[in-house]
Amino acid sequence: MNIRDSFLAALIGFSVFAIGTTESAATEAKDQITILYDAFGTNDAMTKDWGFSALVEIAGKRILFDTGNDPQIFAANVKAKGVNLSDLDFVVLSHRHSDHMAGLSYVLSVNPSVKIYAPKEGFGIYGSSLPSGFYRKDEALPPEMRYYGGKAPSVMKFGSAWANANFELIDQTTEIAPGITLISLISDAPGTKELKELSLAVNTADGVVLLVGCSHPGIERIVEAATGINPRIHLIAGGFHLVVAPDEAIAKVVTALKDRFKVDAVAPGHCTGEPTFAALQKAFGDHYLYAGLGTSISVGTSVGGNARRGEGPTIDDLATYRKLAGREDPFGILRSRSLRLGSALQRIGAQFASLSDAVAKRNGTDTVAPWLAAE
Repeated sequence: MNIRDSFLAALIGFSVFAIGTTESAATEAKDQITILYDAFGTNDAMTKDWGFSALVEIAGKRILFDTGNDPQIFAANVKAKGVNLSDLDFVVLSHRHSDHMAGLSYVLSVNPSVKIYAPKEGFGIYGSSLPSGFYRKDEALPPEMRYYGGKAPSVMKFGSAWANANFELIDQTTEIAPGITLISLISDAPGTKELKELSLAVNTADGVVLLVGCSHPGIERIVEAATGINPRIHLIAGGFHLVVAPDEAIAKVVTALKDRFKVDAVAPGHCTGEPTFAALQKAFGDHYLYAGLGTSISVGTSVGGNARRGEGPTIDDLATYRKLAGREDPFGILRSRSLRLGSALQRIGAQFASLSDAVAKRNGTDTVAPWLAAE
């Protein structure tokens, strides 16, 4: 090989190296979480609504995490951000509540064969199966009185609300791709007892990037499970489920995340709640990353490098958030409190009535307390 050929070979080699380096840098720069659905945010081209969805671009994968509360709003928000759902690697549905999965119909309209990971639950909305041995049998009955005429299949399969969707149901914590794990936990909280929820944990060189939907099993339990993958938690984004929690419960969680788990940064949204936004912002300072609707949060080495650091939701954000949360009462808590209060008042009224009758009889009169008579 002469000098000219050697020079050309070296030049070609350098060009290939340079292109590869540029592509690698572009890939790293694109490691981000984009919020596609939430009830607060400053992007006027997108519609705020109660629910959650995020596009996770990390470790060379494009992952859609949850799909929001309304298919039309979800579709409009996706288009407003210019997000292409036809080349997703997979979808994760964190749990069966409608404000996290209602937009799936739109996803399937543009990407009908995409793989969807969802929690495995008995008779669940995503489909399920059981061995036919789960029910007792009575062979003395005639065939017309027996299930399946007395010849049940060995495995009974139950349908999904999306009959032709490509579901893979997750029953326990599973690594679904190198460095990408779905943490499966079950809620023990009143109102959501036995609800199974998946959280997405991506193990990076900087620690775990953790995305949570609603944290029904408890944000501390989820983070603790994530430390089993890597004791360093780089970033937590999503809903922490503290929207109606009292101050002492919020303080306990914030302290655990900051001091016990030593989380690098947080990007809370959805059902985290306004007082929790404020408490986390105060505790994490510049490591609190604004995660309103339409925001893209970098999850590279300099987490949140292009993010709004230390900024909480604006006054306008909170006004919309309160309105949507109040309209939805998404956890049934306000209604439950109202019913309990009504029952308590009825019991108190009955006790007063009984006491008034007793006093009236003792005094030889038919008079009852005036506030009771008015009823």
